[in-house]
Amino acid sequence: MQEIPRGRVSTYSAIAKAIGKPKAARAVGNALNRNHSSRVPCHRVVRSDGRAGGFARGTREKIRMLRREGVRVVNGKVDAQPFLF
Repeated sequence: MQEIPRGRVSTYSAIAKAIGKPKAARAVGNALNRNHSSRVPCHRVVRSDGRAGGFARGTREKIRMLRREGVRVVNGKVDAQPFLF
């Protein structure tokens, strides 16, 4: 996740595949939801369908952080294609 640049997003399933566990997207999401460190950019990881997904500091804060980085979020969904890492 540290490699996901500011203004870009990845998905829980892409992270799971990257660590060699393609069926572990839910586990990735659960682990990220427990992270409270601002050093880990877990706000840049979204669901495959573009929905924001969970966030330790709440979905509203996740969306606010993504927008602040220039990611377009409409009705709680990221238009992931132009922002996908």
